Amino acid sequence: MKPDANHPPAVCFLLGLPRSGTTLLAHLLQQHPDVMAPPEPWLMLAVEAFGRVDHRHPAGSSLIQDATSEFLGRIDRTIVSRAFADAAYGQYLTAGGKRTLIDKTPRYWMVLDFLDSLYPEAPHILLLRNPYAVAASLKSTWGIPLLPESWPPASLSSLSDLVLSLPPDIASSLADLVLGLPTLAAHPNRRQTEVVRYETLVARPDDEVRRVIAALGHDPTSIASATMGQPDYLRSSRFGDRKILERKAVDGRSLHTWQTDLSMREMQAITDALGAELLIELGYEQELRYVQQAGIVDRGPAVTEQYRQVFRTWWDLRRV
Repeated sequence: MKPDANHPPAVCFLLGLPRSGTTLLAHLLQQHPDVMAPPEPWLMLAVEAFGRVDHRHPAGSSLIQDATSEFLGRIDRTIVSRAFADAAYGQYLTAGGKRTLIDKTPRYWMVLDFLDSLYPEAPHILLLRNPYAVAASLKSTWGIPLLPESWPPASLSSLSDLVLSLPPDIASSLADLVLGLPTLAAHPNRRQTEVVRYETLVARPDDEVRRVIAALGHDPTSIASATMGQPDYLRSSRFGDRKILERKAVDGRSLHTWQTDLSMREMQAITDALGAELLIELGYEQELRYVQQAGIVDRGPAVTEQYRQVFRTWWDLRRV
């Protein structure tokens, strides 16, 4: 059976920073008989970047980009991109015999405007987690250094040198925090966005999963309880949180490990990079007060803007 062009596939985008629990939430949601959540498609990032290829391409990367831009510039590129994405999502849903596909790709914060231009009607699920816990997970799971030797910087130029000298995967993970978090913070104002807090999810998984399922238009009673089930589909993929394969139940044992996993200097660096205003806006004032009582100081929005400005420069250079 082929996808019906008159009835585009039902797609929901699950947004959240890497290491914020998106794999867990997607896994719990797809236990509903009408829902499927493949491991991190990254599809919309690729569609948005159509025409931009690696500089080693034998045909010439600049020629490919210029030619495709010229060709697609004469037509509605949004329609073309939507048609391709619909075909891919539709085929996946048809193969799985499901009604709704949840595209869980953490770095979709980079293309939120593109998502809205292609799928303005699509529901979004925004998963928020204590930023200090996210940073601690980046450190413990991926080995991301939260405190390079020259951090915090003495000047804008030294921070610029630091970011530009970091390996791309490390710089990307830090950019997720410094740029991605404030981008997602503005997202709850979008229509059809369900906000889920990781802390609430692990404390009351049944209630949260059923609430989100109902928001997607499905019968929440079709899920008896939000159990771990069998995440075997993740074993054949290199994407998604591998730790979920070891979990036997949903619990909050990791909620406070950041308090011991992060050093004082790391807490200071994270506070500087994120800013007290953002932490309070996201609802993590209690966590901010904890680090302040431990001796961390709020160095003000000017220091935070310095971090964001440098990572924006890095981001622009990477795109070029």
